[in-house]
Amino acid sequence: MPQPQVVPGTGAPADYRKSHSCLSSPWVDLLEVVNCQNKIQMDDLRQYFVGAQASALLLWKTSCIVPVPKTPHPKELNSYRPVALTSHLMKTLERLILDHLRPLVSSFMDPLQFAYQPSIGVDDAVIYLLHTSLTHLEKAGSTVRIMFFDFSSAFNTIQPRLLGDKLEVAGVDHHLTTWILDYLTQRPQFVRVKGSQSDRLLCSTGVPQGTVLAPFLFTLYTADFSYSTSSCHLQKFSDDSAAVGLITDGDDTGYRELIQGFVDWSLRNNLQINAGKTKELVVDFRRRNNPTPAPVNILGTDVDVVELYKYLGVHLNNNLDWTHNTDALVKKGNSRLFLLRRLRSFGVQGPLLRTFYDSVVGSAIFYGIVCWSSSITDRDRKRMDRLVRRASSVLGCPLDSVEVVGNGRMMAKLSSMLNNTSHPLQDTLTALGSSFSERLLHPRCVKERYRRSFLPAAVRLHNKQNTR
Repeated sequence: MPQPQVVPGTGAPADYRKSHSCLSSPWVDLLEVVNCQNKIQMDDLRQYFVGAQASALLLWKTSCIVPVPKTPHPKELNSYRPVALTSHLMKTLERLILDHLRPLVSSFMDPLQFAYQPSIGVDDAVIYLLHTSLTHLEKAGSTVRIMFFDFSSAFNTIQPRLLGDKLEVAGVDHHLTTWILDYLTQRPQFVRVKGSQSDRLLCSTGVPQGTVLAPFLFTLYTADFSYSTSSCHLQKFSDDSAAVGLITDGDDTGYRELIQGFVDWSLRNNLQINAGKTKELVVDFRRRNNPTPAPVNILGTDVDVVELYKYLGVHLNNNLDWTHNTDALVKKGNSRLFLLRRLRSFGVQGPLLRTFYDSVVGSAIFYGIVCWSSSITDRDRKRMDRLVRRASSVLGCPLDSVEVVGNGRMMAKLSSMLNNTSHPLQDTLTALGSSFSERLLHPRCVKERYRRSFLPAAVRLHNKQNTR
């Protein structure tokens, strides 16, 4: 078979160069790098930005908007999420840029931003919120108030000009900053629904959801508001923000100041807080009757106090128990088991059926298990185990119980935390270290609810393993 001719000094096939003759030379060079899957350095990438005059190709940043329903039966436009589909070449270029951008801005990032961080995720955000709350509730006369903020179209309201200023403050190269701003402005986009396609419009606001860079750029955009004291903190997971107030003897001054400061910052940065969907959870275990705290007012609207809130897919209530979360997991698990049985009735079996269980059924049953495995009641644990046994009978093979799965994942999470120096609980774990052995000191626990939470339970498992 004849070999394709190669242009001298380029390493690219001649017909490849010919087919991309409409592009400027630097972009052709970049295509060659991507096509050949070579690893490039930051200096090389910067040359492409400079050579291409720090602009993104119009065709590459053109996006097809596909409305994805947020609910099973959407009834209004806000019930859809606008996901932007861009070219594979642009996604590849975005990955190259993200790999170089992440270490450049690591020192600028909010330490309590749990999204898009290596070895940190939803479980860590929930664990941190519960750990700070439960340790505070160990004290007499203490309460916890948690404000869950809701933004209206957060990704779509970002101002590229403000983002550019923040990128430069974070120390990002001028050419890279200019390219990112060009990528976000004058973006052609059109909507496609059931084969119908709208006219193209140019958009210069927000970041396109569904692209590689969009989530990280949003975390950069919100990184300059960071707050953490002994009495309250603000933690984030992408656009899901929660203000946690550790109240003693009813003094919520710091908590209210944090909320007001975050609201003012949001207005300055064109992020619109939906006060109607923002909710507050109040955890108060004091025995004597205490007056209901005055409601928090955001933009002229009193925030509703709720008994139950779904935070990052985990159901939290004002008793900090897991009854409601277990109800939701059992309900979802049963619906997924129906699909598993249907697949088996169609003759699917063996490894393929087990793969479906792991990816669809097991992922639903064990969602957030490191957060609740050690804390659920015996009754709830039996309900979950019955679900696992039903799945086992469908598969025709044994499955680990909830306790076994939970203990394994708790150990893995604790190990990940110990090895991650940037984890928000790293200082807490370091203080528990022992200079004589690999064992950890057990946290002092006054209340049973804290003793059964993740950190004390994981420490007990860790010490038990290290005594063998």
